[in-house]
This record gives sequence, structure tokens and C-alpha cells, in this order.
Amino acid sequence: MENVYLIYLISEWVLRIMMVPVVTYRRKPNSAMAWLLIIFFEPWIGFIIYMLIGENRLPQRRIRQHDRLLARLEKLSKRFQEHPQVMKPEYDAKLQSAIDLAERLGYMPIVGDNAVTLLDNTDATIDQLIADIDQAQNHVHMLFYIFRDDKTGNRIVDALSRAVDRGVKCRLLVDAVGSSEFLKHSRAELIQKGIEVHAALPVQFFRRKAARIDLRNHRKIAIIDGITSYTGSQNIVDADYGRKKLAWHDLMIRMEGPVTVELQAVFLTDWYFETSEILEGTEIFPDPVSAGDIPSQTLPSGPNYPTENHQRMVLAMLHAAQKQVTITTPYFIPDEALLQAIQVAVLRGVDVTLILPEESDQVIVGAAARGYYGVLLEMGARIFLYQPGLLHAKTITIDSSISMIGSSNFDIRSFALNFELTMMLYGEPFTGKLRMLQEKYLGSSRELLLDEWNQRPYFRRLFQNVMRLFSPLL
Repeated sequence: MENVYLIYLISEWVLRIMMVPVVTYRRKPNSAMAWLLIIFFEPWIGFIIYMLIGENRLPQRRIRQHDRLLARLEKLSKRFQEHPQVMKPEYDAKLQSAIDLAERLGYMPIVGDNAVTLLDNTDATIDQLIADIDQAQNHVHMLFYIFRDDKTGNRIVDALSRAVDRGVKCRLLVDAVGSSEFLKHSRAELIQKGIEVHAALPVQFFRRKAARIDLRNHRKIAIIDGITSYTGSQNIVDADYGRKKLAWHDLMIRMEGPVTVELQAVFLTDWYFETSEILEGTEIFPDPVSAGDIPSQTLPSGPNYPTENHQRMVLAMLHAAQKQVTITTPYFIPDEALLQAIQVAVLRGVDVTLILPEESDQVIVGAAARGYYGVLLEMGARIFLYQPGLLHAKTITIDSSISMIGSSNFDIRSFALNFELTMMLYGEPFTGKLRMLQEKYLGSSRELLLDEWNQRPYFRRLFQNVMRLFSPLL
């Protein structure tokens, strides 16, 4: 018995030593320290958890697929060069550095002639989406993290069924974990109706499409006929997400014009990875048609890109801001670089405002986020707590001239792990509209002051600070 115990002790120390170079290889120091802390105290448990969710790399096969598809999309870009009013829109010269950075990160150029509408009511958004599906003539493409068998989900399925009956090709891609119940109970029925349904990043322990099982496709995209598109924070689910006491408040944008082609390219990249089917042609990528005057740019992010695209863009915006940065997000767990960027912005005289939900739907994540409130308030950032429910909109406005709207939260998971999508929208006319919506959120919020925050109970403070230590893993 003593020999068995001795072998176990030796194995623990072997694991501790062996995992040091593995955990610290190309990993941020705070993340590495959190993993080493777990492995030091519980080597075998930490090792098993690390093998499941410790790596965020993609298999080389997916990276090669991504590169091949990008090469094919370059041909599409050349076709669009024939439309200079689209590919060279007018905009303020001071926006050039942001535009160049977004293109270098996400490989998507700025395009003009777009119409963009803010949709901040869940039911109204679904009504508009169904109306557009009912007008579809060629195809409907949808990619969502959560798709549920509830009233909202059933309405969308009915609209897709009607489209199929008209001869419209309907393709639906949903995350394997976020939509697991939907896939389990409804997938066969939808396929029988003629709707193509596939799971994104299915969980397969021995043939995984990602190095960790919790790496998810968090995007929300709908495309109708390659002309009209939707993206933002809203999933295909009832507004209360099944929680009657906590209503969710989302934000989507409906876009018409050439920028839809960029969202189509993002969808087709994910579709290709899951199905090995390449979709192309003028019906998938129609010639650009002028619909408005908003210069727009698509910024996809995820582990198939060499950098953390959304994080890099947010950092750049904080460093470039001259007067104002306003952020709304349900989950705010910053890394050290983001904290420093906020601090530097405040020291330069920039008004940095965070609008966050008073209540969180996730106890541990919410506690970790609150562990940063004191630091942020001491820096001089202002925090407003949204009262009516869970504010799920993910937005940034910078100096009333740049807007960012999408699926990405402001946490390490969204920055480094999940497949996300952010829209860059340029110019004062549109950003002014988003600022008005952010002011509406502020009107339903209360400001959190440092004195109040410092008076919270000791054990609550302790729990939040401990959870903050593990925030690099959340």
C-alpha cells in the first residue's frame, strides 16, 4: 500500500514538472499562472482538465482549409474592384488607421453604399427576420450559437419551411453545444422538411475539430439572397431565455448592401469546415447594389486567425480615442492589456464608460467580472449597472465616429477562444444613433461609485477576488 502511495506522489511531482513547459509555451503569464496553480494543488485533476480545455489551437487541417478558402475569396475581391464606389467609399481621413487595422486583422476591406438598421427589440427583430425570409428567392443562410425549440425557434423553422416550399435553399449551422437540445430533438425533422442542418464544432473526444471541447462558434449571422444580412448579440430563442425573472436585452443590426458579401464569406468559411462543401457563384455572391451610405467592415475573430482580432481592435480604439469610449457588454473580464489601455485612456482625459448588467446569469463569471470593478473605478472609469434585466448587447462607440457591434463579449474567452464576429461601422450619422441607444441604456442604469463598492460584505469581496484569480480560465 505504501508503494502505491509513493508511486502516486512521484507521479504528481512528475506531472507538476512536466506541465510547466507545456502550460507556459506561448501563453499569457496570467493564464499560465492560473493553470499552474490548479496543477500544483491537484496535479491529476488539473492535468485532465487541461487536456479537455487547456489548448485553444485548431487542428492544422482546419487552418489549411481556412487558408484555401481565403485564396478563393481573393478572386471575389478582384470582381468587386470593378465597382469603385463600393470598394473606395468616402470617409473621414482620421478613420484610416482603424480601417487599415481591421483589414489586416480580418482580411476584409471597408465597403460603402450600405444601409444599416439598429434592432433592439427581440420580438421585432424576429418579425423582421421572418419577413425577409418570406421574401427570399434563392437562399437563406443562418449561423447561430443558440437555436432553441421554443416559440421563437418554431417561428423561424416555419419560415424556413415555407421558403423551402418555394424552392429556396435553406442552410442552417448551429453550435453543437449551445444548440445541443435543438440538434437532438429537431434536426431530423428539419432535414425531412428539406432544410440543411449541421452542427458547428461537434464534441468528439477522439476526433475533435478543436483542441478543447469548450471552444465554440459564438457567431450570430443570417443572410438572405446574399443581399440582406443580420448580426449582433441575439440568438434564436425567446427573449427571457427560459428564465422568467431575467429578461435579456439584445441588439442586432440589419444590413443591406455590399457588406453582406463579407458576412456571406464568414458563413461559408464555417459551412465549408463542417461540410467540406464550397459554395460560390453569382447567386451566392451577387454583384454589389447600392442600398445606403454607411461605410462598413466585417471583423471576424477566432483561433483560425494568428492574432486575437477583437481584442487587438478594442485595444487600438482605446489608445486612439480622444474624447469618449462607451462599452456595453454582459460579461466584462479584462486581461492585463485591456486594463492598461483603459487606464491610459482615462489618464489622457478620455471618458471611459462601461454599461454592465446589475444581475448576471452566471454566478462564477459574474463574480470574476465584479472582481475587477474596484480596479476600474480606482482608474477613473465609470461603471453603470443596467437594471431592467440582462443587458446582452455588445457595443462600443468611439468619439462619436466609430461603432463596433457584434457577438463578442469583453472577456478572455471571446478574445482568444470563440469564433466571433464584429461589425465596424464608420461615420457620425450611424454612431450618433448607436450613442442614442447607449444613452437609453444609461437611463435605465444606476452609477456604481467606489465608496459604495468598497462597503460590500467581506465574504462577497473574498469570493469575487478568488474568482478573479481564475478569470484567465473562464
